[in-house]
Amino acid sequence: MATFSVRFLGCKVSQADATLIRDALVDAGHVETTTHAAQVHVVNTCALTVEAERKSRQQVNRASRAATQTFVTGCAANLNAEQFDAPNVTVVRRSADRAAVEIVEHLGGQVAPLACLDDDRPAGRTRAFIKVQNGCDQRCSFCIIPQTRGVAESRSVDAIMRDARRRIDEGHPELVLTGINIGTWTDERGRGLEHLVERVAHLDGLSRLRISSIEPGNVTRTLVQTIARIPLVARHLHVPLQSADDAVLASMGRSYTVAQYEQAIDEARQVIPGLNVTTDVIIGYPTEDEQAFARTYALCERLAFGKVHVFPFSPRPGTVAADLGDQVAATAKADRSARLRDLSDRMAFARRQSRVGQQDAVILERRLDDGTLTGYGSDYSRFVLDAEAGAPGDLVAVRVAAMAGEHLRGEPCQ
Repeated sequence: MATFSVRFLGCKVSQADATLIRDALVDAGHVETTTHAAQVHVVNTCALTVEAERKSRQQVNRASRAATQTFVTGCAANLNAEQFDAPNVTVVRRSADRAAVEIVEHLGGQVAPLACLDDDRPAGRTRAFIKVQNGCDQRCSFCIIPQTRGVAESRSVDAIMRDARRRIDEGHPELVLTGINIGTWTDERGRGLEHLVERVAHLDGLSRLRISSIEPGNVTRTLVQTIARIPLVARHLHVPLQSADDAVLASMGRSYTVAQYEQAIDEARQVIPGLNVTTDVIIGYPTEDEQAFARTYALCERLAFGKVHVFPFSPRPGTVAADLGDQVAATAKADRSARLRDLSDRMAFARRQSRVGQQDAVILERRLDDGTLTGYGSDYSRFVLDAEAGAPGDLVAVRVAAMAGEHLRGEPCQ
């Protein structure tokens, strides 16, 4: 059996994919090591930006110098396999599930059931990611992902439930449903994400279920009613906005209008009290002028997001948006980004301030050097608790006593 090391670049789905492969290798009897002395290195790459591809090549070059055999998987491998050509490098242009099978078979062994793990943590720690689908049928002008991951494809309920059960049994109190476009998930009978949420949420031993990033059109009434009805489903949704100008959204190839986005968020908040909504915004898209940015700024302010993740536009070769060029001056892009980040910080402060005196349930994640504990509440607020409050992995009912920088200070309820 071989010693191996798995690395990933990019998003949480890339992380989950890398762990699918890691799990398959472990289950086949190979031995994981975090050192460069591993005989086999697996690098799951990213192609979201040109810089991400460059870093992927750099990581593969490092791995190929240190290992007897290097396997390259992921988005950059699927997009352009030739860039990783080297004598001891094997490019596996497959989805993570199929790549895992191919790598294990190449090394010898059989593949056992697969699951996903968060933050390179060993089994028995807080949060685990469960991949429910792959690929995307949307063709956003700025995005390369449909070319690297293909069409939307749902994993079966049986596979998802098997993975979820395994992670709970390993000691993970929180599961996160993740994928490229998870709102498109359906089962063989055509039932949507709300059905999956219902199934997973009722597994014995689970303390919290969280939904990762979801498109506005998939924030349906049935989904939000399901979230509202089940207490252990997190009161947090990450819903990308990208722009609050209809002309810019149309140029981006987004599938909603500003009014539709607003309606989805407003209705979700009416159904789910205390819902925290976070979002993504692209700044300096080629068709964004100052008036379009002003509309985006105003909508973000009105919707009082818990956080706005700000991404300055950078042309990605191979996408429609790249043909538009980089029309917004770098100085204007930097200025708009700074203004929106400042607004995000102020909205986050106001949300933390509004939570003082409320109650929440915190899953403890880490014990710091001074003995205090940190963790996340149901709405994804970060908490700090005194040392005696519990241990990592515990679910603790708390009262929000005060703000503590970017955290909330929680006091266990008696």
